[in-house]
Order: sequence, then structure tokens, then C-alpha cells
Amino acid sequence: MNTPFGIANLWLEGDGITRFVAIALLICSIVTWVILLTRFWELRNLRKLKPELEQFWRATSYEQGLASFSNHAANPYYQIAKSAATASTHHQSQSSNRRELLQTLNYSEWMARSIKNGIDSIAASLQKGLTFLGSTGAVAPFIGLFGTVWGIYLALIAISSSGSAQLDQVAGPIGEALIMTALGLAVAIPAVLGFNALNRGNKLLVAELNRFGNDLLAYFVTGARVKSGE
Repeated sequence: MNTPFGIANLWLEGDGITRFVAIALLICSIVTWVILLTRFWELRNLRKLKPELEQFWRATSYEQGLASFSNHAANPYYQIAKSAATASTHHQSQSSNRRELLQTLNYSEWMARSIKNGIDSIAASLQKGLTFLGSTGAVAPFIGLFGTVWGIYLALIAISSSGSAQLDQVAGPIGEALIMTALGLAVAIPAVLGFNALNRGNKLLVAELNRFGNDLLAYFVTGARVKSGE
């Protein structure tokens, strides 16, 4: 049974502002789901790299340990370990040059700062897309509400122009306008839930990176990895 009401009729009967709101919500929804799917897939792949840490620590040399990591370009553990080795080599190679600023720091402080900078850089890259998700979750309901208010405004003008305000004439246009609020919520809810889930996943991963960084610092300073008590 065909009905003159619904989303299709709202699009056909709506003006430029109504269509702009609908397009804005559609774009926000598409970008939100692209970010969610991409970031969750990346986190899934990063979690799979954790078992490689044992291979790294069981290696007979640091170079062999670095080689045991896979996917070097996207492996945060490899990037931290590689940058730590580079920082150690740089500090030792400049030990005779007192003009270098790094000489104001001893080896332990230099390595701690270098490892922390590497972790902070990776943590910052993990935040990509979260700003959009947070903004969408906060703004999308209001965009939908604006579309609803505007739709009701147009419906009331049409009703007043016709001079008739029977229930069947009021319910359809106002019901269509309320669809905008529902669309705004449909965009905002996945964005908010995804933002919270990704934020939690990022915190867990950064905690793992910090533990790895502490082990690296102990290795470079004392020559041995700190064994956690079990």
C-alpha cells in the first residue's frame, strides 16, 4: 500500500534547508561508520602483535629482536624499540661533544625521555578520528532537532495557508518532521558508543606500550629487562 508520507515524501516536499540537514546527517553517518570500521580493524591488528614481544625478549641480540617484529611500518612495538636504539646510539656517539644539549641529561634521563616521546607520538596517532566521533555524537541530535523544528514550521505554514487543521492534515507533515530527530539520534548513538569503545581500546594499548617502554628503559640502563613478580 503506497503512502504519501515517509522519508521519500519528506525529501520531495522539503525545501533546501530540509534537504541540507538530511545530507549533512547522511555524510556524518557515512564518515562515522568508515572511522569505526577502520579504527576497530586497526586495533584488532595491533592486539595481534602483542605475542611478538616474547619473541623480541627471547632474541639473542637486540638486532635479532627487532627483526622478529612483523609489519615494521605499522608496528608500534618495533617503532618504540627502534627509536630507543637510535636514541641510545646517538647519546653514546655524542658523549665527547659537550656542546650538545643532550649532555645536560645523563643516559638514563635521555633514554626515558626518548622512549616517552616515542610512546606519546604513537598515542597521538591512535586518536585520529576520535575528535570527529565525539563532535558528531554531540552535534548530530541537535542537527536532527533543527530539521524537525524547521519541518514543523513549514507544516504549520502550509496548514495555516490551507485554512484547515484537521488531524489527518497535521499528523502527516509533523510526523515527517519528527523523522529528522530520529535520524539525528541514529547518527549520534553509534558515534558515541564507538568513541567510548575506541577510547578504552586506545588506553589499554597505550598501557601496554608504557609497560614495554619501561622494560626497554631497564634494558638500556641496567642491561636486563625488569621481571614482573608473578
